[in-house]
This record gives sequence, C-alpha cells and structure tokens, in this order.
Amino acid sequence: MRILIDVIKTSLITDTSSLLHNRNRLFLCLKLRRNVSKTNVLLILILYEPQKRSSTNEPFCTIQSFDLLFFIYICSKLKSGNSDHTLNFYSMIRISLFLLVLCLGFACSKSEEVVNVYSHRHYDVDKILYKQFTEETGIKVNVVSAGADELIQRISSEGERTQADLLITVDAGRLYRAKQADILTTLPDTSVTSLVPDYLHDKDFQWMPLTKRARVFVYHKDRVSEDDLSSYEDLMNEKWQNRLLIRSSQNVYNQSLLASFIALEDSAYAANWTNAVVKNLAREPKGGDRDQIKAVAAGMGDLAISNTYYLGLMLNSTNEEEQKVAEQMGIFFPSQNGSGTHVNVSGIGLVKYAKNIENAEKLINFLLRKDTQQQFALGNYEYPVRSDVEWSPLLKEWGTFKEQEVSMNKLGEYNRTAVTIFDQAGWR
Repeated sequence: MRILIDVIKTSLITDTSSLLHNRNRLFLCLKLRRNVSKTNVLLILILYEPQKRSSTNEPFCTIQSFDLLFFIYICSKLKSGNSDHTLNFYSMIRISLFLLVLCLGFACSKSEEVVNVYSHRHYDVDKILYKQFTEETGIKVNVVSAGADELIQRISSEGERTQADLLITVDAGRLYRAKQADILTTLPDTSVTSLVPDYLHDKDFQWMPLTKRARVFVYHKDRVSEDDLSSYEDLMNEKWQNRLLIRSSQNVYNQSLLASFIALEDSAYAANWTNAVVKNLAREPKGGDRDQIKAVAAGMGDLAISNTYYLGLMLNSTNEEEQKVAEQMGIFFPSQNGSGTHVNVSGIGLVKYAKNIENAEKLINFLLRKDTQQQFALGNYEYPVRSDVEWSPLLKEWGTFKEQEVSMNKLGEYNRTAVTIFDQAGWR
C-alpha cells in the first residue's frame, strides 16, 4: 500500500507525463492487493490506458485531464477512513461515466489548431507571412528560433518527444546536416514541385527550398570598374592583393561556395583558389556579410563577397547610415561566361516526429504559393524558387544572370572537404 501511495504522490506533484511513467507500477501494486478483483484491474487498464494518438488531432487536454482525475479518484479512495478500499465494479462504472462526461466536454471544446516551427530564419517577412497564414487558416504558427545546428541537435535529442513539426533553415549545407541526422521525413506531394528546378531541392524530397540567394561581388563604385570584374577564379589574381573582404570560413555560406567549386572542378582546384584568395585578403575575416560591405565603404578593401539580399536590406534599411553605405556599392554576378554565379537556398523540412502533420503540410504549401513567393522577394530581396514568380523591382534592376546548376545535395556532401581545405589554407 505504501508503494502505491508513493507512486500516486510522485505522479501528482510532478508533471503529468510522469503519470505514464508510473502507470505500470500502479497496475502491479493494484494487482498484488487481495481485495481488488481481476475485473476491476482490467477496468482500470481500460480506463487509464492512454489511447494511441493520431499524429495530429487528439486533444492533449483530454487524455492528460483524464489521467489526472483518475489518480485523484484513487487517492481519495485510499485516504478515506473506510477500511474497505476495494474498487468495486459499480463504483468504477460511476466514476468512469463521470470522467467520460468531462472528457467529452474537453474534446467537444474547440482545441487550438497549431503548427510548431523550429526556424533559423530571423526575417520580418517571415513573421508577416505566418500571421497571414493564421488569418487564412485559423492555424497558429508557434516559432522556436535558434541557430540551425542547435535546432538540429535539439530535435535529435528530443526524438519522439519533440514538439517540432517543421524545420526551416538557411543554406543547403545545413539542410543536408538535418537530413543526415535522420530527423526529417519525405515531404507530401506538392503541385509546385515541377516549378522548382531539380538541383534546388533534396533528391529524396526530404526538404524543399523556400527562397534563393546568389553569392555575388559587392564593390565600391569609385574604386573598382565593372570592366575589371569577371569570375570567382579572377579573385586569385595578384591585382586583388589586400583588396578582398570575405567573412570567416566557419560560415556555412563560404563553405557551400567552396563546396560548389569542388563539385564543378575538384578538391585540388578548390585548394588552389582558397590559398590564392587568402593572400589577397585585406584583413583577417570577421563579421557578417553586411560588415564586409561596410568595411568596403570605410576603405578597408575594395570588393566583398556577399549574399544578394544583404545589399537589398541595406538599400532599404530604416538606418540612414546603412543606406548611404549601400548606395556606394555596385553589384556584380560573377562567372557569367563559365559555370555561373553560385546560388544557395533557405528551405523547409517535415520533422519525422511531427504531431501536426496536416497543419504542417498546409504551411509548406502556403509558403510555396505563388503570391507568398512574391512576398519573399518583395520583403527580403530573395529570389523566388518558383520559375513562374515575378521578381521584385530591385532584383529586376540588378538584372538576370546565369546561375550554377550544382545540386544542393552536393553542397552538403562536400562540406567537410571544404572545411578541411579552408583550415589547411589558414582561412579562419
């Protein structure tokens, strides 16, 4: 009897999930009692056994409230002065009917529809789109924001207990890591798949791209002529000595850029390019892409490598100083006479342990919808991944360009090799 009381007390003073952990001990204790019939034990099992929830729709409060009330009932029986603690059949029927009414009440009350997103993206346009999705569907979007590696590790650690339905992150290299960590599952068929180039999405459809960005040259218009610009390979030339500004090799954008060279050429070519560019750096790499652009404006160098949308955000910033910096810059899409300009994506994957699968599918389709893709372009100056979506005015002004047609899977596959090459070249 003491064990039984301890089990119940422990369950009631801790979170409701502990009720499930202690269930088997409770049943064993009840079975050992002489004055509890097999019929009563069987009825307890039927009443208490949590139903196997479907992946999306079982109201959480229904099962948890049922569990808690059942334990309170057990406690009241044990604490009563009655020496006969037998849970007779008719008592169990009465309490089961009482609890059934309560459970039906919980179930009939409309539970809030949600979809839980673990996201590395941190842009205002995302918040606007989530709000629009909720207004259209009534489904609330709960967002957990953190770094990509942290989110991937968290989902891996949580396993089936995770609340994550969707993972959104930037760069194909990170999406590849998520796939390798075995936390994603095959996406549902979507009507827009044929409108997205094959090289931009996962070959096994475990993630789809949401937006596209190009890694370009941003140069000071007073110190660099566009006629002097040509390709990524040209940055190996000694004419760029002490003039180049690029962020750390620890950043996945640079790792994916180098991985694309490995995919297009080989590791030896990538190593030669890295060693030559390191010699032409104007300073030790530090800061993000915006910091490189600001350093060009400050005269620390003449040319930076940056993702396109950073310049777009600076040109349209509410910060006048950022606007002034960006207005001094020109943009150039390298390697137009060769393999094309390097592009990368931000993407979305369905977590294999997702509880709200139907809602997750709705959000994926919404984010790939034509008008939504246009909002990404207008609000964050990213390129749409759908071929039938019109570019924003700023992107049109920059002009069309030939892009690398390297599989995004390759960027992840060659990531470790790229990191090794960076380290050996002393690019920190």
